[in-house]
Amino acid sequence: MTKKYQDLRSARWFAPDDLRSFGHRSRAMQMGLGPEDWDGKPVIAVINTWSEAQPCHMHFRDRAEFVKKGILQAGGMPMELPAHSLSEQFLKPTSMLYRNMVAMEVEELLRAHPVDGAVLMGGCDKSTPALVMGAVSMGIPFIYLPAGPMLRGNYAGRTLGSGSDAFKFWDERRAGTIGKEEWQGIEGGIARSYGHCMTMGTASTMTAIAEGFGLCLPGASSIPAPDVNHQRMSAACGRRIVDMVWEDLTPDRIITPASTRNATVVAMATGCSTNAIIHLIAMARRAGVDWGLDDLDRIGHEVPVLANIRPSGKEYLMEDFFYAGGLRALMNELGDKLDLSCLTVTGKPLGEGLAGAKNHNPDVIRPLSNPVYHEGSLAVLRGNLAPDGAVIKPAACDPKFHRHAGPAIVADSYAEMKKIIDDPDYPMTPDHVLVLRNAGPHGGPGMPEWGMIPMPKALLKDGHRDMVRLSDARMSGTSFGACVLHVAPESFVGGPLALIENGDIIELDVAARALNVRVGDDELARRRAAWTPPAPRYERGYGWMFLKHIEQADKGCDFDFLRHEFGGPTPEPEIN
Repeated sequence: MTKKYQDLRSARWFAPDDLRSFGHRSRAMQMGLGPEDWDGKPVIAVINTWSEAQPCHMHFRDRAEFVKKGILQAGGMPMELPAHSLSEQFLKPTSMLYRNMVAMEVEELLRAHPVDGAVLMGGCDKSTPALVMGAVSMGIPFIYLPAGPMLRGNYAGRTLGSGSDAFKFWDERRAGTIGKEEWQGIEGGIARSYGHCMTMGTASTMTAIAEGFGLCLPGASSIPAPDVNHQRMSAACGRRIVDMVWEDLTPDRIITPASTRNATVVAMATGCSTNAIIHLIAMARRAGVDWGLDDLDRIGHEVPVLANIRPSGKEYLMEDFFYAGGLRALMNELGDKLDLSCLTVTGKPLGEGLAGAKNHNPDVIRPLSNPVYHEGSLAVLRGNLAPDGAVIKPAACDPKFHRHAGPAIVADSYAEMKKIIDDPDYPMTPDHVLVLRNAGPHGGPGMPEWGMIPMPKALLKDGHRDMVRLSDARMSGTSFGACVLHVAPESFVGGPLALIENGDIIELDVAARALNVRVGDDELARRRAAWTPPAPRYERGYGWMFLKHIEQADKGCDFDFLRHEFGGPTPEPEIN
């Protein structure tokens, strides 16, 4: 389908010979523009999440200029619009609290302005799903521009991976094996450039998922942020979105059940973050694709981990992944596990974008015959502790904990848990199971990344570096260890986790996909009758709205009123 100028949304603002359009044109001219900037041209929104509180996106001021150059080269008119940066590093209590707010912001930015298509600039963890969710709900053509991973960290000749090595060395710091000077050296060397985490954390996972969906230019998600190829890719995004507008290549043609499966296969093969589950479900549901935990677990059984990237891998980081051939090479290795007929933002099938891709290092990107881990990165558990599901990352924890039973040590808050783990004399063994509750969507609030509970000092001093930890919270995608997360329903709203007591035996069986507590139904019913709901976390503002409408982790933590099927399409704005 080829659009004509009079069919463009922006033409409704600029083309009519009436008083309101006179106002639109005169105010555009106030900014130094003229008829030659909009006559016969699509207007392209450049949604920029740059901010001085977002180190992952510090290069976006520069990259936005390359995007705009590409738009102009292709005969479009760029209109840069800022959106919340969702800084993973600085937002409290958690950026997850604001993912849906940014999705709403992006949807309304695109709906309310005279734009025909959009380039979405993101990369840090929640920015990718937020931008995509909002743009999908709006429904105009868009292309996703990933920020790219930062350079490898380095200290004293050692390669450092963001997040993963911070957690590892923090355990050593608390155990007393490294001193202040070394700790400060690691602190200064672990993040050496702009760009998002260079491990296969949530950021790299989500940009790979976006490319797996077909929402990025081929190979775009693998380019390191400081690499000059990133600038060229940014300009190419600007050029391509103009053609997408004329082709009317809308997201409903790209995000389909088949492409959602592709995105999930890619996620599992990369050794993805546990956060992928929540965001994938939310993104798919925004597009009207019925996708849930069972779909993810089924694909997790079928797809091995091929990317030998920390934390699931042992040695390599995203820079190595790029040099080895990047995501295009990994998708080539997956072969018929992907549906190569799916349409992408190129206007061509996924398979055409993979043509010629080569794997230059089969230790970084493993073939199917020699995977890093024999099954996918994630496993979904169910049982009397998690009737609606919980998640574990088997590839990133000690295999001896894949089947485990041990007594619970329960904390009702992170502050309470911190006292337990910081007490060098707390009575516990490696067989105990640390349970943190009231940390889910309502309880956190916003489901903070508290699920990778640091190893207790009482065990660190004896040389232990892993144990089973259980929570309704999330954890960073750069995290590792025997952490069971996303327990649903969460404890704050009365999920079974709220009923656990110290000493209860928790049973974990990854192979059986089971998570249970050895407490009888009658006793659980007695405890439930005695349970008192906690007080709400917010009484006003966005937080109040969040708690009224947030869905549980197994449904993607979206707002109930933003589901694809809720209320039908939002009407286009009146021109005034």
